[in-house]
Amino acid sequence: MTAPLGAAPLRTAEVVSPEACTHLTGQDHVTSLTAALRDVSAQVGTLDRWGRLIADVLCGPGRGRLMAAGNGGSAAQAQHLTAELVGRYRADRPPFSAICLNAETSSLTAIANDYPADELFARQVEAHGRPGDVVVVLSTSGRSPNIVAAAHRARRAGMTVLAMTGPAPNPLAAAADDAFCIDSEWTATVQECHLVALHLVCAAFDSAVLAEPARTDSQDRVEVLP
Repeated sequence: MTAPLGAAPLRTAEVVSPEACTHLTGQDHVTSLTAALRDVSAQVGTLDRWGRLIADVLCGPGRGRLMAAGNGGSAAQAQHLTAELVGRYRADRPPFSAICLNAETSSLTAIANDYPADELFARQVEAHGRPGDVVVVLSTSGRSPNIVAAAHRARRAGMTVLAMTGPAPNPLAAAADDAFCIDSEWTATVQECHLVALHLVCAAFDSAVLAEPARTDSQDRVEVLP
């Protein structure tokens, strides 16, 4: 006899390991995510600090910019972050300078054709970044060579590097100025927590920007005429 829809699953709330199985069932996935969200909750202070820091850079006298990069699913999340800053997260506010390096297809293919793979993002960081800018890099393993190289290049050029990774310690967390790490062996779980974290950063950014009218009033706005 099958259990009715909506009945509680007959499973223990234990996070399975990739060593024990090759995939997560639906309930395994939820259990894994629920456990990992405790990491997010414990690091909300870090994410709030990141949002304020990014606001200081993008709204400061130098009108700095943010760059973001990742591979695969993390590439989509990097693009999500920059879209929230150029567009908006929730409340209306001016746009801010944010570039997603993995979305620059012509640059990516040209660099990949002419230089070692590790240069994919590092060369773009060197081209676009200025001292004081912020670079947000995402890697579920924390070991992606092209992301780690970008972090090192940014630090050498005087930029602030904020990293989102999976379990620590890892090379990317070590290379960054600050790191947000999720202690899960499952890539999907790490990516889902990174998305929550990015939204919390955006919320903190908006709160910092909108709390000081001078930060928004001083920016040139383009009025769209009917």
